[in-house]
Amino acid sequence: MRRSVHRLIPIAILVLAAGSALAAGNVRYKWRDAEGNLHYSDALPPDAGVRGYDVISGQGLLIKRVEAAKSPEALAAAKAEAALQRQSQEETERRAREDQQLLAANPTETDLLNSQKQQLQMIEQNINSARVGLQSQERSLADLLGRAAEFERTEKPVPAKLAGQIGETRKQIEAQHALIDRRIRERETARADFATEIDRYRALVERSH
Repeated sequence: MRRSVHRLIPIAILVLAAGSALAAGNVRYKWRDAEGNLHYSDALPPDAGVRGYDVISGQGLLIKRVEAAKSPEALAAAKAEAALQRQSQEETERRAREDQQLLAANPTETDLLNSQKQQLQMIEQNINSARVGLQSQERSLADLLGRAAEFERTEKPVPAKLAGQIGETRKQIEAQHALIDRRIRERETARADFATEIDRYRALVERSH
């Protein structure tokens, strides 16, 4: 404790000396001109704030440092850097929350595997339901086309209503195919994500031990 007090004494002396110099007006300025030449003077040039300067005591001690004004480009770069740092911090915090939730929701690896299995089964059920719906729509289209063929065999025009139903059913079939394709991609994505999740879970468990 005594050693820490001794360390603070020189700092306090410097602060007091700087304050005394400012109060007495016994200060000078250290600055560089546009060509980078170093100057010491009792007064500052009008553009000193642009490049920055130091306030020093008569004994040459640094009293205050005024940083150079930043250009619009430098300000924009600093703002972008700060935004990236905030984004990185937010991502780190989000990942930490997700890790905590993962461990809290799954006390054991078996719990996690069962949860993943249930989610995959749900996706599989959605795929099967969509396929059943597709089969029904295809049967409806076949029936509509059969009715249209009867008109064509008798060289009668296909009624507009029937033609409209055929067109609408074909659109529904295309949409159903697209839905099944999306569900299949979701299933494959889920499997890959679950594999990554298992690896992450094991690493978290190992880290906590």
